[in-house]
Amino acid sequence: MKFNPVTPEIVATLQQIVGEAYVLTAATPEEVKRYAHDETEDLHYYPEVVVKPVNTQEVSQIARLCHEQYIPLTPRGAGTGLSGGALPVHGGVVLSMERFNKIIQIDERNLQATVEPGVVNEEFQNAVKAKGLFYPPDPASKGSCFLGGNLSMSSGGPKAVKYGVTRDYVLNMEVVLPTGEIIWTGANVLKYSTGYNLTHLMIGSEGTLGIITKIVFKLIPFPPKNVVMLVPFRSSEEACAAVAQIFMAGITPSGLEFMEREALQWSSDYLKIDVPLPEDIESHLIIELDGWDLDLLYQDAERVYGVLEQFNTGEVLLADTEAQKEDIWRLRRNVGNAVRYNSIYKEEDTVVPRAELPALLKGVKEIGQRYNFKSVCYGHAGDGNLHINIIKGDMSDEDWNNKLTEGIKELFRLCVALGGTISGEHGIGLVQKPYMHIALQEKQFELMRGIKKTFDPHGILNPGKIFEMA
Repeated sequence: MKFNPVTPEIVATLQQIVGEAYVLTAATPEEVKRYAHDETEDLHYYPEVVVKPVNTQEVSQIARLCHEQYIPLTPRGAGTGLSGGALPVHGGVVLSMERFNKIIQIDERNLQATVEPGVVNEEFQNAVKAKGLFYPPDPASKGSCFLGGNLSMSSGGPKAVKYGVTRDYVLNMEVVLPTGEIIWTGANVLKYSTGYNLTHLMIGSEGTLGIITKIVFKLIPFPPKNVVMLVPFRSSEEACAAVAQIFMAGITPSGLEFMEREALQWSSDYLKIDVPLPEDIESHLIIELDGWDLDLLYQDAERVYGVLEQFNTGEVLLADTEAQKEDIWRLRRNVGNAVRYNSIYKEEDTVVPRAELPALLKGVKEIGQRYNFKSVCYGHAGDGNLHINIIKGDMSDEDWNNKLTEGIKELFRLCVALGGTISGEHGIGLVQKPYMHIALQEKQFELMRGIKKTFDPHGILNPGKIFEMA
């Protein structure tokens, strides 16, 4: 696909659309720099111009302009992505949604909310919680990530094990197509059987099919009580095996997270939170139970203890204060930050059926031995979603840049062989694109390219992501 550069005339038109103060160019390099990267490794791709619209009509005009002039248009949320999905790899225009930050309505009668895509996840959670309602999807970056970005990747988080991912809470959305037309994808109803489900098609499309400008979410009542346990295991594979056994016992935790020893140790050091970590402990599970009746939750906790008796565990920590519960979850949410602080790394977002987690973890370590890399693993064990942090350590630059690619391919082949795939919640974006052929067949690519062409005939919207156009 051949694109055109952004000319001074186009910059002037963009300034007319949104106002001069909301257009950044090479004349303000430090301001533009923050839009050249996200949280994916150390990648930088500079846009020619950054534009910050404030309403749907402005987005429509920008999209139409880029479509007509064959200029790449890359939508961007908070820049917390881990797959390079918001990087302007072809230059052009970055469309920042940061001014779309309003909670338009919380409809308590229908348990719904209408919001703009630049609302921060945690701010939305807190706003609905104040009304006794609950929006469960809670990625680790919930304190900074935007809801629109969550939709683009169908983000999950710890609560997904019981409550589902972002996709499960979206009823309808307003979308600007790459050609500038504005549509609603569905209706504000719990059931929808009126033609193809464009809402679900848009979710997880990583900003390649349209630009989300409004979202209608489903909400549920907020469960006020919870019990949190930190369970040490002397075998990582046993920790993974315990996950399926907890579900087999008829228990559905609201959080079930896995952390290898170094993941917890590094996070503990990073946050300066003291955690007992005996030498013989290899891994931990965080198990959270939530609901409305604390006595019933403690009964479920006793059943969890019964399951754990068949495994070689250390002393279980049952959090007895809200502060202790918060510390345990802070340790889990900050593993990624702690890994970044400690080493150059690559993170792979693998997912398999949960009962296959022991086989996946065993295979990860065997592949690491063959390719001479160390890994620190953690993730949403209840979903079978394992984040594999590959640590550069003392690997040579030659092995890191070349040989490691073959090791990553083996990791993904193992995931597929176990019935899984190559990304559970981080998306494909730019960095996982070379591995897509491991998970999908050519016919699937053909169908996706056809969908992309229908929505985006000039291929201007977030080009270079997920797959190559033929």
